Amino acid sequence: MTIDITGLPHERIAFSPSPLAELGAALHALSEPAHHARLHAWTATTAAALEPELADRLHEADFMWRSTRSDILLPARPRSTLAEELDDLDRMDDEKYVGSALEISCASRYADGAPSPLVDERMRRRVHELAAARGPRQAAFVERMLADPPGTRAWIRRLMEDCDEAFFADTWHRVRVQLAADARHKTELMRRKGLAEAVADASAAMVLEEDAAGSRIVVDKLGHARTSAEGSGVTFLPTAFGWPHLIALHAPGWQPVIQYPVPTRDLGGGVPVGTVTLRLEAVAHPMRMRLSRSLARGAYSTSELADTYGLSAPEVSRHLAVMKKAGLITTQRRGRYVLHQLDVAVVARLGSDFLESVLR
Repeated sequence: MTIDITGLPHERIAFSPSPLAELGAALHALSEPAHHARLHAWTATTAAALEPELADRLHEADFMWRSTRSDILLPARPRSTLAEELDDLDRMDDEKYVGSALEISCASRYADGAPSPLVDERMRRRVHELAAARGPRQAAFVERMLADPPGTRAWIRRLMEDCDEAFFADTWHRVRVQLAADARHKTELMRRKGLAEAVADASAAMVLEEDAAGSRIVVDKLGHARTSAEGSGVTFLPTAFGWPHLIALHAPGWQPVIQYPVPTRDLGGGVPVGTVTLRLEAVAHPMRMRLSRSLARGAYSTSELADTYGLSAPEVSRHLAVMKKAGLITTQRRGRYVLHQLDVAVVARLGSDFLESVLR
């Protein structure tokens, strides 16, 4: 995903924590705990302590943060308190608010700027259909939102406030210092060493590209999209609940926002999607899988592998070249022999790297 920032002054690029964005990330972790095994203690404890009535209301509206994150939950201008950010949401017009809250209706047209279901009959039918597929409670919630936007918006605000009272105020108190410190560090890094350093420090899956055509922030995700920060800016929101997700708001008419997990280098991750693809393709070939059986047990020369599997040396060399390009094997020279061995640590991470790539 590419964000064009050509000519954008650095003063329009902000790193700042957002209580509303962090609440959205926390709600996602509660609704999809399998995505966040490292948060198991928090999700299990918090879910167990929820009042049944609040848990039911969260289930009713969970498509706003479960499979996608509604753009209204990613403020471009973060505030100090949740109340202030909810006040900002109250000032948004109904069409924009409902179109974002019901983002399930426009997933395939998100990057093109899908019309709000409040004014477009086709989108209205689509959101009804998609909500019905998620269950009767969700379908009823969507029906209420389309029939009574002001009333449903007030209901959502009360839901956020009740979450704050039930668990989030305490959670925010514990993580906000860490997030604020991370944002200050990125801001100082941008000032001293440039935006490229700050972007790379935020996530190994992001890079700043600069050439004669201009400047752009590139986010390494499986999807493809382009947007521009011209006339607005870019906001980076650190999150303690985000990994493995790296969320990029890029809808037309909205300021680009990126929510990135706070640095946890020890947790792994950050392997480019292209590298994961190469590795999966490399191990998917039946012969390379058989070669891996030997290479996992020790170091072998090309001729040894050719003799073991009844192949020609050039055939083995071609397979090894594919595996080496994918970073799956290491080589060492011993006299006149070149020995190859499977990098077991890399292969062991392949499952988690794949999962992070598709969830990013």
